[in-house]
Amino acid sequence: MLCGFCPLRVWPVSTEAPAAPGQAPVRRLLPLIVPSAVVGVAAALVLLGVSLVAEQLKDVLWETLPDALGVGRYSVLWMLVMLTATGVAVGLVVWKAPGHAGPDPATTGLVDPPLPPRVLPGLLLATVLALAGGVSLGPENPITAANIALAYWLGSRAAPGSPAALWMSLAAAGTIGALFGTPVAAALIFSEVLAGQPGPGALWDRLLPPLLAGGTGALTMTLLAHPSFDLSLPDYSGPRWGDLLTALVIASAAAVIGMAAVYALPYVHGAFARLGHPMLAIPVGGVVLGLLGALGGHLTLFKGLDEVKTLAGDPDGWSAGRFALIAVVKLVALVVAASCGFRGGRIFPAVFAGVALGLCAHALVPQAHPTLAVVCGVLGVLLAVTRQGWISLFTAAVLVSDPAVLPLLVLASVPAWLLVTGRPQMQLHDDGTPVR
Repeated sequence: MLCGFCPLRVWPVSTEAPAAPGQAPVRRLLPLIVPSAVVGVAAALVLLGVSLVAEQLKDVLWETLPDALGVGRYSVLWMLVMLTATGVAVGLVVWKAPGHAGPDPATTGLVDPPLPPRVLPGLLLATVLALAGGVSLGPENPITAANIALAYWLGSRAAPGSPAALWMSLAAAGTIGALFGTPVAAALIFSEVLAGQPGPGALWDRLLPPLLAGGTGALTMTLLAHPSFDLSLPDYSGPRWGDLLTALVIASAAAVIGMAAVYALPYVHGAFARLGHPMLAIPVGGVVLGLLGALGGHLTLFKGLDEVKTLAGDPDGWSAGRFALIAVVKLVALVVAASCGFRGGRIFPAVFAGVALGLCAHALVPQAHPTLAVVCGVLGVLLAVTRQGWISLFTAAVLVSDPAVLPLLVLASVPAWLLVTGRPQMQLHDDGTPVR
């Protein structure tokens, strides 16, 4: 039975419809081929549609409107005005929309049980407003939730009696594939989920439907939007004797810093919860985010995927103190945004913070290769924030196009994982206590 807001790795998954005893694997899998492909394409289209709308609105809010008013696009005044206004707009949606735009985002994970369809318009509208308004959250959590709800609602009507976990896994895999532009991330995550669970057939039989959904989602996104995560960092020629120590130290330090944000979440969430109403909590959160943007600069706004490329484009362009400030501001903004009620995900802001921490390490110790420092910084922060080993390793690796970093990343993940495993997660129960 599915629990209220279970993390991805623990909810029970069966990616196949109930099979008759002795039924051949091919006969079990063939009926799932078309639904898997359709769900993958649809998941990518939903992600792409929301992203395009948010980008168009962002251009209006941060370019057209300030230019028309004669105000600096990223001046302190405009950042405060825009983040406060975004808080008011999202607060209205959460207050008045059917279903209040979904559950408290601090209590949700990347993959949760299906929401009622009536919640989705408010959830997607709140997501678009947050993405366009400069809030430090990504699209992954609400888009995955929307795709799961749509896939389950339509799939259960097209195939009555089919398990809810089937549609959940297909929608989640399609969304993850579209987010990263490759099905590999979905395959790695679901191999972790399925490996310890009983089910008919080999692991690959059970992995095939979500892998197909992830592949079609990734292909759809690649053909339509051409996403790229490569930061164009300096080429890494290969491991040297000192690089192992560098990787271990940076990944572990980044994990510790990421855990500081994790431990802060319940306290910050409790402070906003005491305000008692979304029209107070979310606008106040918007004001705080505007002040943080003024402190850290405009690169610390938004989800961070575009901004991180600017940051990495000049590894020697800022001092270690400036990189450290940017990283801390981004993590604080992530905690505030997730605590006060803005709808969004935590992976992309965590990547930004990890890149900034890696560049800070390179600025402090120039002998540390910037590419190695960045991927290890991302690995450490993601392990703390997501508590997902595969997605942390994969995301760190795709930021560079050099496989020479992989052995060091794997080794660096060991002490970083030991620092975070068994500790509170960046997700809360309904009563405000952290999930473990």
